[in-house]
Amino acid sequence: MQAASSIYIREDLKTQLNSLKHHPKESYNDVIERLVTLAIDDEPLSEETLQGLEESLKEVREGTLIPEKEIMKKYGVK
Repeated sequence: MQAASSIYIREDLKTQLNSLKHHPKESYNDVIERLVTLAIDDEPLSEETLQGLEESLKEVREGTLIPEKEIMKKYGVK
């Protein structure tokens, strides 16, 4: 049998947890477990993704980004 714990949560947080229930009788344990599962990404980023992020950060640091309006104008997007 699993051990149970009592925890203190603010009333506004309890209201938010209530709004996340899939059905009125769903337990807070199930809601919290679902949130934790969503928050943890077990799949590591690929080398390609990491390289793309590094290149993007470099562009930000160097100030070589092209504004969205210029890109939209270049490609005729309104």
